[in-house]
Amino acid sequence: MRAPLDAKVWLEGMAGCGKTTVGLSRVIGLLERGAPADSILIFVPQRSMALPYIAALRGRQAYRGGQVWLQTIGSLSLRMVEMFWFLVAAEAGFKRPRELPNFLSLELVQYFMTRAIEPLVDERDYFASVRIDRPRLYSQIVDNMNKAALVGFPISEIGSRLKAALANGVEQAHIYDDAQTCAMAFREYCLARNLLDFSLQLEVFRDYVWATPQARAYLRGRCKHLIVDGVEEDNPASHLFLSDLLETCESALIIYDRDAGFRRFLGADPASARRLRDSCELKATLDETLVMGAQVTALGAQLAAQLGASVAGEGDVDPRPALIAEAQRYHPEMVDWVARQVDMLVNERDASPNDIVILAPFLSDALRFGLADGLARLGIPVRSHRPSRALRDEPAARTLLTLARLAHPRWALPPTDFDVVFALMTAIKDLDLVRAKLLTEMLYRQGRLLPFSEVRSTAMQARVTFDLGERYDRLASWLNRYLEDERSDAIDIFFRRLFGGLLSRAGFGFYADVDASNTAQNLVDSARGFRWSLDFMRRYEADIDLGLDYVNMVDRGVIANFYLRDWIADAEEGVLIAPAYTFLLNNRPVDYQFWLNIGSEGWSRRLYQPLTHPYVLSRGWTAGRMWTDDDEQHLSRETLGRLLLALTRRCRKAVYLGYSELSESGYEGRGLLLETIQALLRRYARAGQHV
Repeated sequence: MRAPLDAKVWLEGMAGCGKTTVGLSRVIGLLERGAPADSILIFVPQRSMALPYIAALRGRQAYRGGQVWLQTIGSLSLRMVEMFWFLVAAEAGFKRPRELPNFLSLELVQYFMTRAIEPLVDERDYFASVRIDRPRLYSQIVDNMNKAALVGFPISEIGSRLKAALANGVEQAHIYDDAQTCAMAFREYCLARNLLDFSLQLEVFRDYVWATPQARAYLRGRCKHLIVDGVEEDNPASHLFLSDLLETCESALIIYDRDAGFRRFLGADPASARRLRDSCELKATLDETLVMGAQVTALGAQLAAQLGASVAGEGDVDPRPALIAEAQRYHPEMVDWVARQVDMLVNERDASPNDIVILAPFLSDALRFGLADGLARLGIPVRSHRPSRALRDEPAARTLLTLARLAHPRWALPPTDFDVVFALMTAIKDLDLVRAKLLTEMLYRQGRLLPFSEVRSTAMQARVTFDLGERYDRLASWLNRYLEDERSDAIDIFFRRLFGGLLSRAGFGFYADVDASNTAQNLVDSARGFRWSLDFMRRYEADIDLGLDYVNMVDRGVIANFYLRDWIADAEEGVLIAPAYTFLLNNRPVDYQFWLNIGSEGWSRRLYQPLTHPYVLSRGWTAGRMWTDDDEQHLSRETLGRLLLALTRRCRKAVYLGYSELSESGYEGRGLLLETIQALLRRYARAGQHV
């Protein structure tokens, strides 16, 4: 596509037609024409979507004018609030406007949410009928506040909006009232301590910073060239800011994927994004796929059509050659079948492991382990990515936390025998469950690991083997030396020393394990950020133990921050195992996709969240209207149709269906995806074309 570099262009099309390539060419063209690098703003809904731009700019010759801006609404609002803080802090309601702000990560928001509202929840018996863990409950309150900021209504209206649409009884109404009270209590807690969670940060930027002439002059003077990629995945707050910026910038390219909008549960609003089209004088469309073959194109279009969508490309092409399936009776049999098919693709058809993805609506620990173990036995490299998980749920993080407890007896948090068994098995390569249990029973005493020489039975030593015993001794000695050292490291430094000095060495569990190494580094970054951010808390509580508080926070099930390295790792060699939406947000095509557990309702049904609702709290919802079963069914069909279309548009050759009559939990699944595929196949059977 050719367009003047001084024009404001709206570019739309389906996935895989080269829209981001156009964006990359425009950036390079602006730089080569002499535009100062820092006059170019690349705006994306999620940091991972900027990776193609980062890769394109890396290693190129230096251009004048500093660096190209790569921003999300979160990073930009943080920078602007920090820059203009002292101009707006008092007006925004902060109780300490002369002191610096403290910006909270997702993990820190959950930590302070617990401190702020847990006494209130316990005292008044809030959420007594809600059967979910406290961290998940609090994360839904945070989600409500974020939705309010992104859509543009006051957080004081959260409860009334939810009750008007969803409260079908007194008990449910009380739950929404409790959630409203907790949101307001947390906001007051933040204002009193100069704490800014994402919702407050965005409100301060939108209502106060952006209203100051100095801030407007700064951004408008700097951002002369605007490139927005994935605008349909962004939120109304971003769109309002972009609309304002479009009035004064010299050029712009707004890239819109007409069939996307996967981040709706995070506030994405394609309808709001499309209003930016009117601010562009040139409109262009790309419709020719650079990814899909004809059969995959037909597969996506016909599956979406079965769900009520009208999509170009359905035609008369038979999609069944692009759809490979073999029914299994039990779930483990399906996992084995997937491993064999991947092995066939890699070793018989010369497919690159990097061009194969294995997707499921939810990726349980058991499913991930079964797939990873099966592929590893066949010598096929594998990697996995599961964002929005609790840190403690990752084996590497859980191991480091257990070893931290062993190294800090003053915390009075001795790990259980089960945790020690798991930690030993993960930390020491080739140590199986039986021998890890034997070592724990013989050598774990009063919160300490005794040396292997304390095993008096020669038979037991031989059973464990002296090789594994020597590695165990190195781990126990490292911890005991740390205990004897009077110096106590900060918790992030402890994690880094343990990982770098022992666990990443040959013979130990993190050696040459990319997933474990990334998790360990995420834990180090998380703990460091926690320490840096909470140093100011000593002015309120002088005796606070940051290491103890951090371990307690993670043990409660805090949901992990966003770490860009997890998305960068997706570009490394290996079969990717991930939830379907995680793969989509990585926005890259592959040759082969495996869709697992196609009988699961998780492919189409949204997660039940008793304290929030992403659609009722969206800009498109009519205030006061009740959410009905018809709305839920329509949403399920629309969601699945959009998902299947997006997946097939990122697939070049074929889709493999993983199906077992009995699910992972032992139940028969009859989800909407299975019904849709069966309906498509029956249609061809009725036409006299036998499957």
